[in-house]
Parts: sequence; C-alpha cells; structure tokens
Amino acid sequence: MHRAATPARASAKDSETTDKNMREFKLLADERSAEALSDMLLDAGAFSAAIEDADADRPDEQPLYGEPGMEPENRAWPRSVISVLADDDFDIKTVLSVAAASLSTEAPEVLSSETVVDQDWVRVTQAMFEPTRVSDRLWIVPTWCELPDPEAVNVRLDPGVAFGTGSHPTTHLCLQWLDANVKPEDNVLDYGCGTGILAIAAKKVGAKSVIGTDIDPQAVEAAKLNAEQNETEAEFVLPEAMRDSTFEIVVANILANPLKLLAPALCARVKPEGALVLSGILAKQADEIIAHYRTIDPTIALELWRTEGDWVCIAGRKAAATHN
Repeated sequence: MHRAATPARASAKDSETTDKNMREFKLLADERSAEALSDMLLDAGAFSAAIEDADADRPDEQPLYGEPGMEPENRAWPRSVISVLADDDFDIKTVLSVAAASLSTEAPEVLSSETVVDQDWVRVTQAMFEPTRVSDRLWIVPTWCELPDPEAVNVRLDPGVAFGTGSHPTTHLCLQWLDANVKPEDNVLDYGCGTGILAIAAKKVGAKSVIGTDIDPQAVEAAKLNAEQNETEAEFVLPEAMRDSTFEIVVANILANPLKLLAPALCARVKPEGALVLSGILAKQADEIIAHYRTIDPTIALELWRTEGDWVCIAGRKAAATHN
C-alpha cells in the first residue's frame, strides 16, 4: 500500500526546498488510524506517506490482496509502519497531536527520524536503472535510455512508484522463463504486476493475451502507461475487477510469505496443463514453497527452474484434466 503527494503538490514543494535537506519519519499506527493519518500528514505538507505491514515477513503477517475468496475482514493491517518524507523542519509532533485529537486516538509512536540529504531525485533514480539484457532477443530499456539493440524485442519501462525494473534477479528469472516458454496460444496472468513488466514482456514475446493485477492502484496506473509506451495490448486491473478466468500461464513475482498466503488463489487460476511460475523466493526458501504448494494443489508439479545469486524461480505444470 502506498500513498504519495500528487505531482502538483510534489513539484511545488520541490521548488521551495532546493538545496534543503529533508527528513524521513517512521511511525507505528494501528488499523483504525493508518490511512487517515497518512492523508492528514499529506494535507499538512508531507511529500509522501507510504504504509507497510509492520509484521511483514513475520508469522503475524496478514494478506490484503482482495483476491475473490480471500477478502480480509479488514482493509488495513493490524499494525502499520508509515514512512513519511517531509521538510527537515516539519513539525511532526504538532501534526500528530492534532491528527490524533481529530481521530480521537493516541498519537502514533515515532519509530525513527532521519535526515535525508536533498538531491536531484529524478536524476539519482534514473542513474540506478540501465538497459538490461534478458536473453539474445529480449531487452528491458528505461524510457530515458537509447535502445542498445533496436532490432531486439525491447520493453520500454518507466518504473514510476511501482516495483519491477528488470534489474532484480527475481524479475530477470521470470522474464527468462517467459521468453523461453510463452507460446502464441497462451493467455498469461501476471499476479502482483507492479510496473507490468512481466505481462508486457509476455505479450511482446508472443502471448495471445495478457492481464496483470496489483493491490496498489498506482502500480496499475503505471502498468497501463507502460503498456501504452510499448504500444502493447495488455489489461491491468485491481484484484476485485479480475474476471473469473483460468490461464495457460500464471506468474507471480512477489515474496515467499505472500506467495504462501496466495497459494489457493494462484493454483485456482492455472488451467489444466497450464504453468505456474513463482519468484521472489530465496534459495533457502525453495523447498518450503514447493512443499506448501504441493499441499494446496498436488496436481501442480513445481520444481526449481533456475537460480540467480541467492534467488530462485520455481515453475511447474498442472496435470491434464481427468474425464470420468
């Protein structure tokens, strides 16, 4: 879950804070106040407010995915960490005190407060991403870079606020699997699509149709823009707008804990003889994930497909449908 100031507000603030430091605060909030506090912090002048599960990668982690059949009772985590970026002189104590009084709750705990040196963040961010060669024919190229090979299959990408640039090993592994395995008759689901990189690449290497879904509305919008940039026909929706369909290929590049929580939903989306492709998994977690999915759907024979550094990609096919 991510909330950010509007582009207009961010631009205005940027012009006011040239050569000034900023400050990042981390706050601990409960499920009743996290979203409202984020809105109030933005209204008070913060540049951005991002909400994350305070119990992520721990036993108490809870899914907020919105997949049909998995709707949580609450639309917020029991404990959330709010990361706030603001001017260095932002009066966080006063803002939180006023917000708490307005919400009739206690002010959230300030977990940390750190100075962030002001920079040209656009230039710094762009410098982090370079063209990535996935295979002999497939490249991922940031929109601000020249095409290294104009004759290749090039996916032009602007990450925006979403995850997925092609440079991380898990994304790279999924792209390699898609490049090697997509067939013209395949309909592909990219679950947790981020920038849409996997869905767009799948379409560009020959898939019949692609759809991506993400719980973050900003990711869905970024993916739509990236599809337009690539002149690629791809559908991106929030989970609640997903149609009740199954697919020849279901790919999910998330993290181990969410993949375990999502196992029933992901397995149900795979057609008989279709493929399930999972990444975001450390090598030491591979056996656990394979065993977990076997208990959810024994007809999907997952196995280790490829390793890159400490990360792995797991893939397998569902058995053919049986006819009585």
